[in-house]
Amino acid sequence: MEAHVRVTRGPWEGFGVTHVQKRGFVLTSVLLTRLPLGLGLFSCSSSVTSAKVAVNGVHLHYLRTGEGEHAVLLLPGMLGLEALTAALVCYVVCDVFMIVDASLGSGETDFGPQLKNLNKQLFTVVAWDPRGYGHSRPPDRDFPVEFFERDAKDAVDLMKTLQFKKVSLLGWSDGGITALIAAAKYPSYINKVMVWGANAYVTDEDKAIYEGIRDVSKWSERTRKPLEALYGIDYFARTCEKWVDGINQFKRLPGGNICRHLLPLVQCPTLVVHGERDPLVPRSHADFIHQHVRGSRHASFGGHAAPPGAFSAAEHVGLCPGLQAVHLRVLGPRGRRAWAAHGPCPCTARGRHPCRLHLMPEGKHNLHLRFADEFNKLAEDFLQ
Repeated sequence: MEAHVRVTRGPWEGFGVTHVQKRGFVLTSVLLTRLPLGLGLFSCSSSVTSAKVAVNGVHLHYLRTGEGEHAVLLLPGMLGLEALTAALVCYVVCDVFMIVDASLGSGETDFGPQLKNLNKQLFTVVAWDPRGYGHSRPPDRDFPVEFFERDAKDAVDLMKTLQFKKVSLLGWSDGGITALIAAAKYPSYINKVMVWGANAYVTDEDKAIYEGIRDVSKWSERTRKPLEALYGIDYFARTCEKWVDGINQFKRLPGGNICRHLLPLVQCPTLVVHGERDPLVPRSHADFIHQHVRGSRHASFGGHAAPPGAFSAAEHVGLCPGLQAVHLRVLGPRGRRAWAAHGPCPCTARGRHPCRLHLMPEGKHNLHLRFADEFNKLAEDFLQ
């Protein structure tokens, strides 16, 4: 029996988008070839499915692309900083986002180059909006002390609802925290984890940074106005304040704990990426995650100058930490590049589930957007 399909018109009209409702799912087939509003032409065409599905009492929105056997879930960051960088970058990086609002902290704003360019023959890539973000509304976003655990369960249950047997997680900032929690609490379902811009605890320094972004009226007009227009002024401002309160509540817990107690339970291969110019997340957070994930070994390369293929070679073989320290101490930044070229050393013990740390000297918080080609190659090598 033929399923009922309803074709509608909406804000996507004129961009080669067909919006349909089929068997209770809202679907959008996308074929985009241009950017609106005088933002210039972009010779790109991408096929993405947009849908909402009921999970744990809410309707979660997601984007899906690719047809590979390896399922990958992209977990977006928090409401404010991630979106304000991504919402501007995505307009010129990947026209796939013109189908919808540049929603804050959502899969569609945070992962343009990944949705567009990750290998679609090897991977099926899903980017989701956590409840209260993007198009996963209602409900409005709230931040009880267990909100990261709630997001982790929602993410896993979403992928199970989509009938994926196992999944790898790529998590940015808050999404990185969610990914680590999911890997710890659902180990049999998680294949691999890659995180960047994440932290397992909150310090006084972190709290001061968060307070600095509380008042969105103090953000630059260039970054604030597009988000207010697309998200709504009140919701944007209110949710940013609620996020600051929500993340600061962890500072009142012993050790500022978010998920530090769960890190030893992460059993899958894990890659921690850190931009050494990240103004929001100090290097100490990446080091802590790397040191406390089960089976951790130091496998740090030189950043975006290092050959991504070296990561595949280091999958089961550690690097000599003593020799690396000499490179860094004697040669400084050049030593980091020299160490990357030096490659793996067989004299160290194998780890059961290696956790690797990759440093990007020029990377900031949005390193996967700024250095998208390198990041995507790094991710593909790690996931394979």
